[in-house]
Amino acid sequence: MAPAPFTLDLSPLSEEGKKIAETELRETPENVANGLKELRELLANDDTIFYDTDDATLMIFLRPCKFYAKSAYELMKRVADFKEKYKASLENLMPDDEKDAFLNHNVVNVLKNLDHKGRRVMVVNCGGTWNTSKVTSDQLFRIFYLIHIASTLEQEGQVRGVVVIMDFDGMGMKQVAALNPVFSVKLLTFIQDAMPARLKEIHMVKQPFIFKMVWKIFSPFVKEKLGKRIMFHGSDMKSLQKYIPASHLPADYKGDLPKIDYSGKDWYPAIESHHEYFKKWNTWGLKKKE
Repeated sequence: MAPAPFTLDLSPLSEEGKKIAETELRETPENVANGLKELRELLANDDTIFYDTDDATLMIFLRPCKFYAKSAYELMKRVADFKEKYKASLENLMPDDEKDAFLNHNVVNVLKNLDHKGRRVMVVNCGGTWNTSKVTSDQLFRIFYLIHIASTLEQEGQVRGVVVIMDFDGMGMKQVAALNPVFSVKLLTFIQDAMPARLKEIHMVKQPFIFKMVWKIFSPFVKEKLGKRIMFHGSDMKSLQKYIPASHLPADYKGDLPKIDYSGKDWYPAIESHHEYFKKWNTWGLKKKE
């Protein structure tokens, strides 16, 4: 059953979700028990990083690594290293820090409905609606980071993965300038090395000719695995609909659902209500040297 609009789905895995987890992620009772035990041991023997070790926390990292504890442990170390490297952007980051961007600038949104595979679809408006003087590229990254933390609360999302639509409609030179090499390295390092989530598809839509300048900056940092998940559609919505059917897309993308009339402003309360969870995330990472 789909979650109510503008709420996070905190329910346990559905029966269908359990089947997907077993088939795609090796999530069996035996593998879960072994993965949790081994990962706890690895963390107990490492005095350089700190994470909570309750089941729910460890599952966030075990699921995208298909319950191979060593791989999950390496991911946790990369997350810790990433948080340290970019602590100027991420240290003690809370939803309230980007409240204005969520409430007043429609840059990042999430569709109210799930797609046909039960996945969340995030829409990033990096075209003309992105006022780069009000929301910098660093703020855009911080919003991504906050949303990814919130998404780890959803077990169905942990298993089914997420989809992103990058909408470049009306993109001009201001947006091109904001999507610079520093931002691209930070974003792609995060996505490819330090994000405990299953990013299934990235759809580039309505990109103008000058998008080639942006892609020239990003493409050298895109590894093969991610490259296979990036699709370019331009203004061809039929192409997009080969991946997400019209029945699950809004009219903005020539879908059958109503045009998007909501924004991050509607989603913000759902994220902000998990204030304590964000505080917990902020304690994870490299241990502070005495």
